[in-house]
Amino acid sequence: MELSSIIPHIEVLIFASEKPLTALDIVELINNAFGFLEERITLDQVESCVEGIKEKYNSEFYPFEVKESGGGLQFLTKKDFHKTLAQLNGDKYLKRLSSAALESLAIIAYKQPITKGEIESIRGVNSDYSVQKLLEKELIVISGRNEKMPGQPLIYATSKTFMDYFGINSTDDLPKIREVLAEQIVEGTIINPEDFVSHEGEIVTTETIQEDAENIAITDLNDGDVTLDTEAEAEEQEALRLADEAEAELARQQAEASNTTEGTEPADGTEKEADKTEE
Repeated sequence: MELSSIIPHIEVLIFASEKPLTALDIVELINNAFGFLEERITLDQVESCVEGIKEKYNSEFYPFEVKESGGGLQFLTKKDFHKTLAQLNGDKYLKRLSSAALESLAIIAYKQPITKGEIESIRGVNSDYSVQKLLEKELIVISGRNEKMPGQPLIYATSKTFMDYFGINSTDDLPKIREVLAEQIVEGTIINPEDFVSHEGEIVTTETIQEDAENIAITDLNDGDVTLDTEAEAEEQEALRLADEAEAELARQQAEASNTTEGTEPADGTEKEADKTEE
């Protein structure tokens, strides 16, 4: 059977299937449909046809494409048409996982198989409700029990629905944690011995750097290019000068008041003469 004759059958199977189809599923379905043929199709033929189908629908003339998602092949609309489909389907595409559920799901995806106790130890809070919701949405499954731990607790893993939900074919397609955190990592400054040697060969010390900074500040001040630090220092000096002047003025006024009081007091002889006159 020629490949050009197989391709339409593969396309219709992928289009009509309610679940993702693997290449082996397609081989079996087509061979069952044409069981009377002596020459049965092979896995290599199907894989070659799938590559041709992918290339065909990657063209800009088609709004959908064939992708490996959820463990098999599916017809999926392209990202460019997401907003258009959202208008048609309404809230179906607007429903999202809560932050708590998404945290629990991320932990399970990267640490699976994992127990609920281990999830809670990482999150630091109770995760009963989150795990239950993820089970209800069939994003995770119970994959067994951990027989090495006391009580043999249940262990959880992601499901095929999870892969289909996020558009990946396996957990290997998940972004690496290092890649996700790459933008947040701050690299330390690498200091080499030659960084402390000037062009003239002199060793640069902390005192040298400080002296150079002071010289630059003085030069900028003389040139009229006052920096923010120099302005702050000038304002501080002006405030101190005004405070000193105010203090000096206050002392002068107090001295004048004291001298005036002493000059108005009568002498002892005058007081005695006044007493005699009254008598």
